[in-house]
Amino acid sequence: MYRDNNLTGGHVIKLGPGNDNAAREALAAWPGGLQVGGGIHVSNAQEWIDAGAEKRFSLEQLQAFSRTVGKDRLVVDVSCRKRGDKWIVAMNKWQDLTDMEVNHDLSDLELVDRLSKGKVDLTYGSSLDIFGGKTVKFDDLVILSHRMRDE
Repeated sequence: MYRDNNLTGGHVIKLGPGNDNAAREALAAWPGGLQVGGGIHVSNAQEWIDAGAEKRFSLEQLQAFSRTVGKDRLVVDVSCRKRGDKWIVAMNKWQDLTDMEVNHDLSDLELVDRLSKGKVDLTYGSSLDIFGGKTVKFDDLVILSHRMRDE
């Protein structure tokens, strides 16, 4: 679906043991089009880039990753969890909530792109309707993403 719509940056997250083969299959289906996360370390980061991951956090790990695969191949994943009617940035397997709130709607994409001058990519994950979310429609995301890329 992401490849069919030329939508890069979708991510494959390995949430438990035994997911490596499925992740490699997904990456091989669209080399350079998907990101991978979950169990990625400096010692295996290049292996996942070679398997087709588009890009790939403590500051020390980030610096080590940068030395290993290059800063243009890194992704910092900011995960969120719902608290009441708000989405809050979460850490440590979604267990620890921070004070940072995000909107999780399409306006976030344009805001992050503008503030980062195009250097930060934003993904939506479970807020997408194709994954059961109610906040962002996949088709709307494709249209906006293509419009922003063409500007």
